Amino acid sequence: MAGGDGCGGSPAGLAHALLARCRFPETEASGPAGDQVTLAVSGGADSLALLVLAVRARLEVVAIHVDHGLRPGSAREAEVVGAAAARYGARFEARSVTVAPGPDLEARARCARYRALPPGVLTGHTMDDQAETVLLAVLRGAALDGLAGMSSDRPGRPRRPLLALRRSETVALCAAEGLTPVSDPSNDDPRFRRNRVRAEVLPLLFEVAGRDLVPVLARQAGLLSGDADLLDSLSASIDPTDVRALRAAPPSLARRAIRRWLRSPGAFPDVETHPPSADEVARVLAVAAGEIRACQLAGGRRVERHAGRLTVAGR
Repeated sequence: MAGGDGCGGSPAGLAHALLARCRFPETEASGPAGDQVTLAVSGGADSLALLVLAVRARLEVVAIHVDHGLRPGSAREAEVVGAAAARYGARFEARSVTVAPGPDLEARARCARYRALPPGVLTGHTMDDQAETVLLAVLRGAALDGLAGMSSDRPGRPRRPLLALRRSETVALCAAEGLTPVSDPSNDDPRFRRNRVRAEVLPLLFEVAGRDLVPVLARQAGLLSGDADLLDSLSASIDPTDVRALRAAPPSLARRAIRRWLRSPGAFPDVETHPPSADEVARVLAVAAGEIRACQLAGGRRVERHAGRLTVAGR
């Protein structure tokens, strides 16, 4: 394992300072390694920093690299991750997925990557990624959940322990550790909306505001995430298939119960559980209110009302 003498100017000193702002599972300060964690490590600066910091947090680390095969030489990036994992005493696994060319390539590649990774995998998303995610949600017209950005730790979802770190800090840590991150040319491709937000929208907002807005956007996301969690807990007792319960609930909680139902794999087998649109939720509530008898949803689904219950038909 690489490391310095722990002073502030050493690689270990920098890692220690950054680790204080990360949200890894807690382990004992001494003794054997703690919980096993699985990391998604692409080979970029953020994910390599995640690897370094997870090891410094005394966790038992498994680093997984997923190759999408979308550009020549991408398989060699696994070698970079494998070498870094070996250097820091982590286990390493290489996996590959196939993503066909076509529209929504970035989103489909992301879905394929997460399908290849175990639930609860740790990712290297930073505060800068959070700010970009919030702005992308604004462009989509997202509501509270979208504006809440990415969660740092939610059961069954990817966990993001580096959300309090800046991208520049992960780059600095890699430099201090003597690691050379993989350069992904797709991160500069203007065809992808996130890249334009990063390269054009955020710099313009900084200029207009006269300050760095990344911490501001991240702080707002954190506050909204707390509000979203509260509403989730309040709506958890509402049966979204019970017409009477939906009618009696406050509209905001009824909408949330419907959204939870529409995202449930058990309710809609073989259908991607993407967040439902506001229009879809409104149509289901209209069925519950007796304004219409049934409504169509994405994926060939149909919600109907029978004897005071909502049921789903179709795929």
